Amino acid sequence: MVAHTLKQFDVELENIRGKVLQLGGLVERQLLRAMDALAEGDLVLCEQVINTDQEVNRLEVELDEMCTHVIAKHQPAAIDLRMIMTVIKTITDLERIGDEAKKIAKQARALYSSDVQFVPRIELRHGAEIAASMLRQALDAFARVDCSVATLVVRRDKEVDAEFKGAMRQLITFMIEDPRTISRALELLFIAKSIERIGDHAKNISEYVVYMEKGRDVRHLGLEALEREVAKP
Repeated sequence: MVAHTLKQFDVELENIRGKVLQLGGLVERQLLRAMDALAEGDLVLCEQVINTDQEVNRLEVELDEMCTHVIAKHQPAAIDLRMIMTVIKTITDLERIGDEAKKIAKQARALYSSDVQFVPRIELRHGAEIAASMLRQALDAFARVDCSVATLVVRRDKEVDAEFKGAMRQLITFMIEDPRTISRALELLFIAKSIERIGDHAKNISEYVVYMEKGRDVRHLGLEALEREVAKP
């Protein structure tokens, strides 16, 4: 009976892991499709990205319920409990990534639903691809419980921050030189900020992985302290 219960517990944990990765893949695609919609001015794709948010929310609620059920039924302890707590925190960040992707699509829709004559030409795709790569690495770290990969993600957050600051400087220059670009430049600035926030959420997920394996909350400690914690046997 005990063996059966433990086996069932393992199956339920594996199902939860799989659902988390499914949700992660969904929000990553949502981000990249939002950037495609922005680059191509595709209003239909904007709507598809916005509507995908309903599926993201559904999966978040489903995972919350699965975690609640596991805690109530099995009363996990130690690393199993940390794994469940990591999932609960991770799905919140994944849902917020989906929200940011939806915001990008909405801003793209606003840009192309009106006069595009005064839309500044600026490169935002590179920052989005870095953020998407960070998300993939964070999910890989979660799947394999690999703190070394998690550390790489945290380190890369500086790249996304630099991309945002560069975009902000360019957009401010556009607005100063031609006030007619102000409205559109602000919409692009909101998109750049969403990309930066997605990088932050990927970083958060990586820090949860360190907590799951090491049992230490490394949020707010800084990169060097995190790397020392990961290096501990």
